[in-house]
Amino acid sequence: MVIQAQNNLSDERAEFLINDRLSFMRFLGLSLGDRVPDATTIWLFRERLVKAGAIKGLFDRFDQAVRDAGSIPMAGQIVDASLVAAPRQRNTEAGKADIKAGRVPEAWKEKPAKLRQKDRNDHWTVKFTRARPKEDGTKPVDIAIPSFGYSEQDRRAGGAA
Repeated sequence: MVIQAQNNLSDERAEFLINDRLSFMRFLGLSLGDRVPDATTIWLFRERLVKAGAIKGLFDRFDQAVRDAGSIPMAGQIVDASLVAAPRQRNTEAGKADIKAGRVPEAWKEKPAKLRQKDRNDHWTVKFTRARPKEDGTKPVDIAIPSFGYSEQDRRAGGAA
């Protein structure tokens, strides 16, 4: 999770890069012959940490280790929210209403495999991009781009990593 947070990685990308980068393997205490956790294992581990309320403690310990090494961690210094894309979900209207109310839809409770694949923290938002100034001096029109996923702050708080 620390590697994901520091590098803005999805579970799948984290799995790939841990296999690809010796520095990531070394950070995790893995050798070349060790098995690397797959994306599902990373997701399940994060879910257990969320349920145990241990994420804040994990990142507090990491920040302290960075401070002890002589660096200054700058968590929370994001000025403009970054958006992390997530796969779009196909939910029923009743399912959407339950999610907005903070409940797990009944149909999902009966199917644990489906519940593991659904995320209740991602949502639609609009990202605004400033258009470049025009050469003739006329005011450019900013562009609004609909985006589905997480804000960086949501992800670090345990939404998606």
